[in-house]
Amino acid sequence: MGKIVCFPSLSEEQQQRIQNAAPEYTLKFGKAKELDPAELKEAEIILGWSPLVTEHALKQDSLLKWVQVWSAGVDNLPFADLQQKNVQVTSANGVHAIPITEIILGMMLSHSRWLRQAMLHQQQSEWKAPAKPLPELHGKTAVIVGVGEIGTETARILKALGMHTIGVRRSGKDVPNVDQMYDMTDLHEALNQGDYVINILPLTDETKHIYDQTAFEQFRSGACFVNVGRGPSVKTEALLNALQNGQVAFAALDVFEEEPLPADHPLWGMENVLITPHIAGSTEQYADRAVDIFVKNLEAYVAGDTLPVNLVDYSHKY
Repeated sequence: MGKIVCFPSLSEEQQQRIQNAAPEYTLKFGKAKELDPAELKEAEIILGWSPLVTEHALKQDSLLKWVQVWSAGVDNLPFADLQQKNVQVTSANGVHAIPITEIILGMMLSHSRWLRQAMLHQQQSEWKAPAKPLPELHGKTAVIVGVGEIGTETARILKALGMHTIGVRRSGKDVPNVDQMYDMTDLHEALNQGDYVINILPLTDETKHIYDQTAFEQFRSGACFVNVGRGPSVKTEALLNALQNGQVAFAALDVFEEEPLPADHPLWGMENVLITPHIAGSTEQYADRAVDIFVKNLEAYVAGDTLPVNLVDYSHKY
């Protein structure tokens, strides 16, 4: 019938699940750079992404109809080329909900319960207690900016800890465990209410540098900022200034405008900053969850139905 080309390394069981969902399709597995370009040109469906897709599978005479990317983010895709060829795109959004929620919680607790500082003292064999009683997350307000799959799961966990939750999302639509929801036009009003501001926004033209000097000036004095969304959503100089003048008391950052973060960057030496090397989404369950999404979409595709999971809206680019 057609051909499915899969770039990620998958177990035999995962490969069989794909074949079972589309028994009349031919499957080809392999890294993009190792495949014959003809395989890409003949692919009706591609699982994964590579610049070679643009080079070979988006030609006028190629057969590509649908790309299921292996990542949650799609900001690196050539949307104009894909849209011109009328290729459907679905993402792996949702595979990160549990691991990123867990790292958000770990980052918040590392600050509130003095864990990061204790580890630094441990390295020096110092028995040193905090100068004043430690705060609790219980009773504090968390502002979650970008309430999708990850934000919804984060809200669930934070509510279980007794936190008040405020959400911000483009649609402004309510979700469970978010006490109050704003749309993006009221972002600054929401920022002013947070003891913790958690960024999970995707990167689009509208969200680039959305955290600029004006945004950080809206933060409640002494608030904490967690960024597990996209690095370019934050204007780094503005964050530095906010950390230095105390407007932001603590920042936990997994993503940056420039990655890797340069070794001489001042963020490395700041005691009120926790840095992780873009690992928030890392999980041993990634492939199983991504294949779950692909198989659900594949079953719908074979049946001639609308792709039900994470269909990218070209007008919003996510």
